[in-house]
Amino acid sequence: MNCRDVEALSHAYADSELDLVRTTEIQQHLTVCRSCSREVANIRSISSALKSSTFYFRAPANLGNRIRQSTCATNGTVSLRRRSEVHEMPWKQWMRWLIPVTASAVVILLAISAVPTADKRLTGEVVSSHIRSMMANHLTDVASSDQHTVKPWFDGKIDFAPPVINLAERGFPLIGGRLDYLQNQPVAAEVYQRNKHIINLFVWPSAQNRNSSKTANSKKGYTVISWEQAGMNYCAVSDLNAVELREFTDLLQ
Repeated sequence: MNCRDVEALSHAYADSELDLVRTTEIQQHLTVCRSCSREVANIRSISSALKSSTFYFRAPANLGNRIRQSTCATNGTVSLRRRSEVHEMPWKQWMRWLIPVTASAVVILLAISAVPTADKRLTGEVVSSHIRSMMANHLTDVASSDQHTVKPWFDGKIDFAPPVINLAERGFPLIGGRLDYLQNQPVAAEVYQRNKHIINLFVWPSAQNRNSSKTANSKKGYTVISWEQAGMNYCAVSDLNAVELREFTDLLQ
């Protein structure tokens, strides 16, 4: 690996987004190249500075009151009669009215702040890995259309056995597989093709043995479809149109 290769992957390396093979290659290069080492150190310093509390926005103190007021409103307004009734409520009635409203507002805020953040983070990692697999000429570690060749190749390289299916007869031929890295753990990347479009299917064990419905997200023109099935997490990503990518994921279930 030369300096030009490291420069192209330096940001992904600094953010720990590269697969194990590329990470090792860059680390070996950095031990002998001071220029690239300084560049990576600068990237990490900037990233650390951006994560400091100085750049975080804190919600205004009156946000809770504004949420309660908007929840109470009907079609954006509250009638004078309703306001009068609220002011005239005995304190017990007031509390019975206020507590559910406040609880609803808290639930809404938690849902908005927590769930999308996790989805966006995973989507970002998946799309970055998909792009790197093509730009760094590292699409497959084992190139084969035979699932009986690709599936055994993963043995001993990861501590789980990913299902591998060849969907060539349905228009999605298997072209190989490789090791990759998502959410701080090694994962299996199974590579398929639809016409000239590449599909990366990432597979790794789920924390819960359950089946879940599919979730679709998009970033930078790529579509990501995620789901859980039979104790495994699945993430399919491609620049293929969303309808055909959904068809691909349906064939895997």
